[in-house]
Amino acid sequence: MSDNDGRGAGDAGARYSREAREAVVRDPGVDAARVAGAPVHDAGRAADAARMVDAARAAEVERLAELGGKVVDEIGRVVVGKKPVIELILLALLSDGHVLIEDLPGLAKTLMARSFAQVVGLRFARIQFTPDLMPSDVTGAGIYDQRSGDFTFRPGPVFTNLLLGDEINRAPAKTQAALLEAMQERQVTVEGTTRQLEPPFLVLATQNPIEAEGTYPLPEAQLDRFLIRISVGHPERDHEIEMLQRRADRRSDDLELDEVIDADTLRWMQHVTEDVYVSPGISAYIVDLVAATRSSSLVQVGASPRGSLALFKLARSRAAMAGRDFVIPEDIKAVAVPALSHRIMLKPEVWVQRIRTEDLVRRVLDSVPTPPAEDAAAVRDSVRNSVRNPVSK
Repeated sequence: MSDNDGRGAGDAGARYSREAREAVVRDPGVDAARVAGAPVHDAGRAADAARMVDAARAAEVERLAELGGKVVDEIGRVVVGKKPVIELILLALLSDGHVLIEDLPGLAKTLMARSFAQVVGLRFARIQFTPDLMPSDVTGAGIYDQRSGDFTFRPGPVFTNLLLGDEINRAPAKTQAALLEAMQERQVTVEGTTRQLEPPFLVLATQNPIEAEGTYPLPEAQLDRFLIRISVGHPERDHEIEMLQRRADRRSDDLELDEVIDADTLRWMQHVTEDVYVSPGISAYIVDLVAATRSSSLVQVGASPRGSLALFKLARSRAAMAGRDFVIPEDIKAVAVPALSHRIMLKPEVWVQRIRTEDLVRRVLDSVPTPPAEDAAAVRDSVRNSVRNPVSK
């Protein structure tokens, strides 16, 4: 990189910016602020150090976008023609949220979950939900040890990094409820003892929307704990032909994917999204969208404040994946349907009109005014400068 990569900061600031940027690119887990921690003796050096931190932060976002793109491309080797779906799941992982995949059988729902665990280097466990599944089959239970005469806790499949809950709506309510504490609190309580789950802990659950016999619909309280609900859909004709050709070329059903990142790097990427700037205007836009779902005449129950937080986190992750450290209205619009549709209950008479919650969210997006065009980066820089250089009285 050039020594002039300081964005007009002067030689010293440019040098620090280059060093900080290269340090982050070499090691994704490096602390950009610590890289910038040179002693500051005057206002000029303080400004140089501040610009150095900004450049390091930009390098972190750039590195995140690069790694995220590699993850999407690697999974795309086995899941053909579903890049937007893969990207949405990755956004949920970066936002430390859970995913509900609702679609027909045979559309690669389970395959995507396994692929993410393999490519992201996470410990993986799978639960096939059935009507006779017990809560202890999910969380674990105390097993009597004849040698010691004591009960020894045997962890259930929930003690993992990436948990696939296959056909979650086939389990009874008490078993579904066993996931509630784990999904929300990242902990499990068994026989009065609380055990923390190792981060990251992410749930990808699937359900078949067309079969009602022998199923138990997820309660609203549990649906709300999923950050997004998505559907995969059938592939396009060309993509399905390509899928068959790839299968013929590799001469095997199985495809070994390469590990692109590990669990530590995923946690670092989640940390980077926390530095993505959200302007007050964007925050107000999020709140107005969610409030519009509550005031609609078609709605019985609108999205809760948890829906606002979901939009907030997903928009930051999408901005980072685009290589930006600030959110724009398009980030909100891109994630609004998967983030809000499962949090809304329509009035019974609306179902007769074949209106879905996804349709309602799209109507809300059309009706709520988009924030006026502004240079989000300039607003971000103005806020940061006002913090660094307060007006003296």
